[in-house]
Amino acid sequence: MAFDPQLQLMAIGTKSGAIKMYPLPALYTCSFLSVCLSLSLSLFLSVFLSVSLFLSLCLSVSLFLSLSLSLSLCLSLSVSLSVCLSLIPEDYRCGKSLGPVESLQEHPKQPGKILIGYSRGLVVLWDLSTRNAEHMFLGKQQLESLVWERSGSSFVSSHSDGGYSVWAYLLSLTAPLSLYLSLPLSLSVSLSLCLCLSCRCPVVLYSGGMPRASYGDRHCVTIQQDKQHVTLDFTSRVIDFFTVHTTDPEHDYDDPKALVVLLEEELVVIDLLTTGWPSVPPPYLAPLHSSAITTSCHLDNVPAKLWDRLAAAGNSQGAQPGSWPICGGKNLAPPPRQQELLLTGHEDGTVRFWNVSAVAMTPLYKLSTANVFHTDCDPNDDPLDPTNDPEALQEEEWPPFRKVGCFDPYSDDPRLGIQKISLCKYSCRLVVAGTAGQVIVLGLSDEWSDHTVDVSTVDLLQDREGFTWKGHDRLEPRASTAPFPPGFQPLVLVQALPPASVTSVMLHAEWNLVAFGTSHGFGLFDYHRRTAVLARCTLHPNDSLAMEGPLSRVKSLKKSLRQSFRRIRKSRVSGKKRPIPTPTSKEANAALADQEEVAPVQRRIEPRSADDSLSGVVRCLCFADTYLRDGTHHGPTLWAGTNSGSVYAYALEVPGVGSGRGRPGGEGSGCVEAVLGKEIQLMHRAPVVSVCVLDGRGKPLPEPYQASLDLATAPDMTNPHSVLIASEEQLKVFSLPKVGAKTKFKLTAHEGCRVRRVAMVTVCSTAQEDYSETSLVCLTNLGDLHLFNVPALRPQVRYDCIRKEDISGIASCVFTRNGQGFYLISPSEYQRFSLSAKVITEPLCTVELERPLETHIRSLLHTNTSGDTHSSLLETHTLLAVPGGDYNRTWPRCSNVHK
Repeated sequence: MAFDPQLQLMAIGTKSGAIKMYPLPALYTCSFLSVCLSLSLSLFLSVFLSVSLFLSLCLSVSLFLSLSLSLSLCLSLSVSLSVCLSLIPEDYRCGKSLGPVESLQEHPKQPGKILIGYSRGLVVLWDLSTRNAEHMFLGKQQLESLVWERSGSSFVSSHSDGGYSVWAYLLSLTAPLSLYLSLPLSLSVSLSLCLCLSCRCPVVLYSGGMPRASYGDRHCVTIQQDKQHVTLDFTSRVIDFFTVHTTDPEHDYDDPKALVVLLEEELVVIDLLTTGWPSVPPPYLAPLHSSAITTSCHLDNVPAKLWDRLAAAGNSQGAQPGSWPICGGKNLAPPPRQQELLLTGHEDGTVRFWNVSAVAMTPLYKLSTANVFHTDCDPNDDPLDPTNDPEALQEEEWPPFRKVGCFDPYSDDPRLGIQKISLCKYSCRLVVAGTAGQVIVLGLSDEWSDHTVDVSTVDLLQDREGFTWKGHDRLEPRASTAPFPPGFQPLVLVQALPPASVTSVMLHAEWNLVAFGTSHGFGLFDYHRRTAVLARCTLHPNDSLAMEGPLSRVKSLKKSLRQSFRRIRKSRVSGKKRPIPTPTSKEANAALADQEEVAPVQRRIEPRSADDSLSGVVRCLCFADTYLRDGTHHGPTLWAGTNSGSVYAYALEVPGVGSGRGRPGGEGSGCVEAVLGKEIQLMHRAPVVSVCVLDGRGKPLPEPYQASLDLATAPDMTNPHSVLIASEEQLKVFSLPKVGAKTKFKLTAHEGCRVRRVAMVTVCSTAQEDYSETSLVCLTNLGDLHLFNVPALRPQVRYDCIRKEDISGIASCVFTRNGQGFYLISPSEYQRFSLSAKVITEPLCTVELERPLETHIRSLLHTNTSGDTHSSLLETHTLLAVPGGDYNRTWPRCSNVHK
């Protein structure tokens, strides 16, 4: 990590080789230097939003005696490159060598004067202009780090025994002065130190320094100022830290404003000007993976009322960004045209709401579902509050620990994990479903509430004989009242039995219905009347694996081997027709039963066995107001697709909804009823990924409340409807209500291609404001994106998006309705992409420099008389020390320079 106090910019280097600039994602002008583990040294210069490699240097491997030691790097304001050939005192040459170079620090006020610290304890002040050692500071303990005090009148060296030395540096002195200080304990780990003496009250900050015997597993940074003393306790390793300062114009003070700590898993900022030194909530770089991400959901065009209520609930949690200390650059991006939310579900049972209206992901609000249940850790006891832990009170005697940061890789109970999310932005109804079959319906409230949560159970097995659940138990719901803060509060808990992980969920707030599916079947629940409407089992008799649960350690190895050999035998059989097992229900796609000739470039679709494991998994659910029973009367319907290629369509009787049925006061108007209307079995039994009903114009039906609130064009109910069913292998459109095959597209024309994600997107024209098209976008297991028009299913364009080896990235992908998408490029980072030329989220920003850009470039380039730049370019901006290397070796001349 590096920080420029003049430009107020921060750069972070990552393990993936990326260098990321903050606070603005892109800069007009800056230069930075990087050293990589591949022994390469690179100088980058970014000009006009384009970062280019300016100088690249490959270091000879023979220079390194120990490749496990890291490089020490210093960016100098002067223009020369030297390897230190210091005059070593006699007593430091005897018995032991000086050891590797541990630290390089440039004088803050005198460019060209460098402190070189050796592991043995010797510190040399080196003058780059004269190439001589001006002073030597002889330390008696093993050196760990060096740091200049900001005025340059002193520096501090930290040592392996837990002590640190304050060295006075004055040009008038013939010899340096030193003062050795020791921390209260005998310490055995290394220190990294920062000293601020020029402020009103000196501040000492250091990492490490904890007794290894007692605190070897703690990752800490300690702050000491006068009588104040706090040890910040983190959950991941401390990488680096720096302080941001503010200058008082009336007094010659340079007070530390904030402490920025880079950890292995997050970035933490501490406000040093506020009493108690609180943390500053980050406007970006918040740890997405504070608990492992298990699912995600995107909402566009969020209404202002919902947005304001969520922001207010987040502010009450302390989520509002404070005074962020890194304030360089200027944002030139216009205000977002709409407010967008990204919801992430996590392993610890939390749902986090992120503002993704612009480039940065800003935390907005956090919802926890743990307080609905009894768990090993009572959610009312804040684990970050030491007053709830008697042992923590004893620990506070010395040193005074304080938990800081929100990264927590451990979950109190893995059954709390969130698997599916559905949110209605118009009614403020939210449904979250978890690993133990829990489905929670929540409503938005602006006040605290103490209440009990209604609990209902839905048995998906329906007392079928021969099936015994061998997986984890259900979560025990809390029987007593529990306090719920402002925000989304639980209304009803629906528990699926067996308590298997929820694989799909769908909310229709206008009908007060929620549908959910597991590996055993799917259910329909009326959360307004608190009654179960439907429970359908989709298990095949041989689905024994579905009875074990995702957390079960017992797996049927014998059956897995048997299925593997069965697939191998199938692959060796010729491509002639095979008899397909006749399902119990009528084949809805009988018109497509006869296999046509397959083109040579296409791969024949192999039928799958009906007894494959987990064939009953419900992959998708869909609500639609359409024609199912006949072509005259339309009404609410529920569609469910399974892993075995089955699609179940139910006609629903919802009071007050539909044409000619369910009028208030009529027969059956008091409850919702479901009647099986159609059962479709895809010929090749490929898993159903998505079901979407299209109106008479071939457009997807609007979301709940959109048509009634005049927020979208009403669907065409005069012409016949159709249903688009996407399986892992093909896209098919059937007419309604007869379910006759209309058109299809085989994605298996590409060898090994399988559909993983499907969504309907609206692509707007860049030339004509009021023109848009609806397209179907498919993400395959190869990481490529395919766009098709609907309902004709003609291919439009194909993009390479995600590496096919990135399985987690493909599995985490979520599309937006305006043609964008998100996927995880690491456990802690989302990548955003766009399929639309009209809707692009890009950084627009600038950084103002004091000197012109041309002068800055000329200061880096020193062209000789022959016009060859590489001979002098080698001497720009760097002083490099090689740990354990040969310091008398001549530095190699660079022969390859990118101009």
